[in-house]
Amino acid sequence: MSFDLNKIVRKNIAKLKAYSSARDEFEEATADMIFLDANENPFQSGVNRYPDPKQQSVKELLSELKGAPTKQILLGNGSDEVLDLIFRAFCEPKVDNVVFLPPTYGMYGVLAALNNIEIKEVLLSKNFDIRVKETLEIVTPESKIIFLCSPNNPSGNAFSVEKTKEIVEGFEGLVVIDEAYIDFSGEESWLNKLAMYPNLIIIQTLSKAFGMAGIRLGICYASEGIIEVLNRIKPPYNVNELTQQRAKERLLKFDDVQHEIRTILKERTKLEKSLENVPFVSKIYPSDANFVLVKVDDANIRYNQLLEKGIVIRNRTTQVLCENTLRLTIGTEEENAKLIEVLQSI
Repeated sequence: MSFDLNKIVRKNIAKLKAYSSARDEFEEATADMIFLDANENPFQSGVNRYPDPKQQSVKELLSELKGAPTKQILLGNGSDEVLDLIFRAFCEPKVDNVVFLPPTYGMYGVLAALNNIEIKEVLLSKNFDIRVKETLEIVTPESKIIFLCSPNNPSGNAFSVEKTKEIVEGFEGLVVIDEAYIDFSGEESWLNKLAMYPNLIIIQTLSKAFGMAGIRLGICYASEGIIEVLNRIKPPYNVNELTQQRAKERLLKFDDVQHEIRTILKERTKLEKSLENVPFVSKIYPSDANFVLVKVDDANIRYNQLLEKGIVIRNRTTQVLCENTLRLTIGTEEENAKLIEVLQSI
């Protein structure tokens, strides 16, 4: 594989000088100092000061948990902001293209359209795995990024390690692996291979396993060079103070997070077993996520029946390869029991 970051970065971004905020220019803060540099309200409210633009204390905790140096971490206002930054840094509007493997996370397409980037698509196989030959064949000199969602949404499965490796090693552009659901998977995170592949970007989040969807914190792991480029274009205070505080509180309680993950996995197994006894469920797809995709006789009818019983799930029947499928998020033990009770009664 031949990868040159300088050839991937947009020319105008390569020349761009990042905005320097007051907190970027002076970092040696102590409690007894008087800050009259950032035009802030001086009266203490807990949030009257601008947040750390580098989110250093959050990154240090993530570094301890994940084993990645802080210089290889970028934080965003949810993973969607991180993904948008990647598009804006590396994809030239009306010129470049990106490759998606549907069915996949729908926001990739929205962001490509927003940034006026051409989309090339290669459907996953019938068992929702990568078709390596077809994917690499669709690539053109203008192809900047291949997006892999693994574990995949909406199918729930993690992609084959060997097939993923073929894509990472066979493509000269960037490969973004979205690992939003990796904490629920038996497969190892590609974060452990980051040092081996300079073209690899890993996206994770605190929204799923960490139970912090409401604070909107997305995480990007990549080479120092890629992170430097993304830092150059990110808004200076993109992660607010309250988000940083809540993230640190949760990261310091990682034992609680692991307990919740184990509980969700236990409930996932129970749900999968119970679904085998639901007559209109014809297939239960293997899951490495906190949800299960099932094939039913008529997804629209079954979705509405569940809704009438006060249970909201996701109807995925409009997605390619997902005709008559429903996506069931793993809830609490009581919620899952109610779901099975309703499924078996309709």
